[in-house]
Amino acid sequence: MDQLLVNAASGMKARIDSLDMLANNMANSGTAGFKTDREFYNLYEASLPTVERQYTDFSQGQLLTTGNPLNVALNGRGFFALNGPSGVVYTRAGNFEISPSNELQTSDGYTLRNILDNGKPLNVDPTLPVNIAKDGTVTQAGQTLGQIEIAQPDSPSDALKKLGNTYFAMMNPNAVVPQASSTEVLQGQLEQSNVPVADAAVKLVSVMRQFEMMQKAINLGTEMNKQAISEVAKPG
Repeated sequence: MDQLLVNAASGMKARIDSLDMLANNMANSGTAGFKTDREFYNLYEASLPTVERQYTDFSQGQLLTTGNPLNVALNGRGFFALNGPSGVVYTRAGNFEISPSNELQTSDGYTLRNILDNGKPLNVDPTLPVNIAKDGTVTQAGQTLGQIEIAQPDSPSDALKKLGNTYFAMMNPNAVVPQASSTEVLQGQLEQSNVPVADAAVKLVSVMRQFEMMQKAINLGTEMNKQAISEVAKPG
């Protein structure tokens, strides 16, 4: 098989993956707590970078003051620990709500874990103001109801995998996840996406151009092969 066509086809597949990643980043640029995906590149080949692998950038996004007492942001490392349908999941998205059963949860029904009660859901009285201290302690009318569990996995880029756009799970479900020690819990704020929109847009255009170059290379290689076959087939 023609090596030119093989290389170009492989490069096109890699660029399609890059386009999907960049499009998803841009689509979630306004999603609270979303963590952008990036790519590692190895040595350049034929004037084009070769994608080695994708990874998630866990750097902190900008904190936005909302004034909503059920909006909570983390200033520092760590994740909100949640009770998911298949075990503990993690997120930086702090746009919570009160469930019909009076539990603090995400819009998907994942409940915040109470570190003072072995990870059970945090129950609140929906008729009273909810107060959340910087250490995650939740109180109402001066009574302590529990403390939000803030987990800090070692090397999140290696330890966590994405579940949807704002949730993560441990690669090793049996791993012990340490608690965050110096992270501030800020009530009435939300962490925004860390997607660099302008940078993502520039990369999107660049990847599209690379894709077009490889497509032209395939067309050229196919035409050259046709001409070669035609010359060989000519009677001597």
